[in-house]
Amino acid sequence: MHYKNLILFFVLLLITNCVAPNQSSKISKISIKELYSNKGFTLVYEDKLFQDKIISKKLDNRSYLIFNRNLKKNANVKITNLINGKSIIAKNHSNNVNFPLFYNSVISQRISNDIEISINEPYIEIQLIENNSSFVAKKTKTFDEEKNVAEKAPVDGITISDLNQSKNLKKETEKKKISFSIKIADFFYRGSAEEMIKRIKNETKISNYKIITISETKFRVILGPFNDIKTLEDSYIKATVLNFDNLEILRNE
Repeated sequence: MHYKNLILFFVLLLITNCVAPNQSSKISKISIKELYSNKGFTLVYEDKLFQDKIISKKLDNRSYLIFNRNLKKNANVKITNLINGKSIIAKNHSNNVNFPLFYNSVISQRISNDIEISINEPYIEIQLIENNSSFVAKKTKTFDEEKNVAEKAPVDGITISDLNQSKNLKKETEKKKISFSIKIADFFYRGSAEEMIKRIKNETKISNYKIITISETKFRVILGPFNDIKTLEDSYIKATVLNFDNLEILRNE
């Protein structure tokens, strides 16, 4: 009887040791939160866009504020101009604002001026920064000082270009041979990516799609490439029916 109890004890100990690492692994994976990032076109705010009801809320053009649908209010973000690499820290002023779906954000003219956004190609990346990040802490004093200066300084007017009708953008795109693709999502399994392709076929009128193998465990579904902004925008709007919150626009050269 004594030996049976001893054997049972060791069996239970072995089972406990086998299960514990897996449980620990699951907890670790759940607790690791991937920070939001998105590449796409931004819309530079001006009052006329609000007056014409293209944007549903006003934005202070002397501020370091943006509108983004997917981030919490007052979230700290890094805005990078992907054409020249210049970046700045800003805050998401609201996620409850209506503006055209094609754009990933609305930014103030102050931000646009600081990172030298091109009206012909306002291509940016938005990256969420944790509030307790030392990077944000180091920038806080600087931005408070900049805010005081910005409130007193005039803002140079920026004309918003209609991306659908911009002849300059078309000429520039043709000259540089730049194209864009729409990233739907990355998948761990190729089968999942193929299921997404089926959804695109069945639920949209988009015909330009493919799967790109990034690695053995990363399969990317993209639409495109597109050589002009109008076709890109049309396909982007059609893709929103797939209900992916983080569609991205990727620049190909």
